[in-house]
Amino acid sequence: MFSSINSLNPWLVGVGLNSILAVVAWIVPKKLLTPAGLFHGWLLGVLIWGTLGWQGYIVVMFYFLVGSLITRVGMAQKEAEGIAEKRSGARGPENVWGSALTAALCALGVWAISLGIFPTSQTLHPTPYTLLLLGYVASFSTKLSDTCASEVGKAYGKSTFLITTLQPVARGTEGAISLEGTLAGAVASLALALLGWGVGLIDLYGVLWCVVAAFIATNLESVIGATLQSRFHWLTNEVVNIFNTLIGASTAILLAWIWANVIA
Repeated sequence: MFSSINSLNPWLVGVGLNSILAVVAWIVPKKLLTPAGLFHGWLLGVLIWGTLGWQGYIVVMFYFLVGSLITRVGMAQKEAEGIAEKRSGARGPENVWGSALTAALCALGVWAISLGIFPTSQTLHPTPYTLLLLGYVASFSTKLSDTCASEVGKAYGKSTFLITTLQPVARGTEGAISLEGTLAGAVASLALALLGWGVGLIDLYGVLWCVVAAFIATNLESVIGATLQSRFHWLTNEVVNIFNTLIGASTAILLAWIWANVIA
């Protein structure tokens, strides 16, 4: 089935598929996206299918569906405590690109290399093509880890600590971490990385790099939240998410390069 779909123009397939899904998302009673978020999600979906095909699309859809589900866990309790995501978790444009800008840039890089727009040396190992695919998967692995760690920690964290001082703080505090949230984040990053391996975007070493990078990036994001976010008005949650995914993708790429060129 996928081979016959891939024989078609991927951009037209992306437009058709995402238009159908947008109509479904518009009419279902539980809104996962705001109207503007729906349009931007449509753009993202078309871009990912056009550049990476069904393999990349499955990864982004897994992130979106699992992330949306986790956000709604314990929603009533989190809303009562004032620590729930705004709009009951419905994603707007800022959420779409805060989570997916890094992945979209990686996908465009892969597409440009495949078309010969940016020719690269075949003597490089790993190749820029494989490193960008790794960055794509790692960015979503990192973001899903961050989402699960945050939402599970806010809903079920028995003890939460500020990452910079390890002093107890209230759930939902910027920069707070919990054992429950940390474990949930690790499982989430592993699940998405294994999906990326299962559809052929990365190898098994890539799974390891994604999980390690997600752990590093998620904790660095907590440090940013605890130290810098309150000081700069422009450092919104969405901007921090961009840094989070960029750190995750860059770290995974760096680990893969070091392993291939220094250690192995």
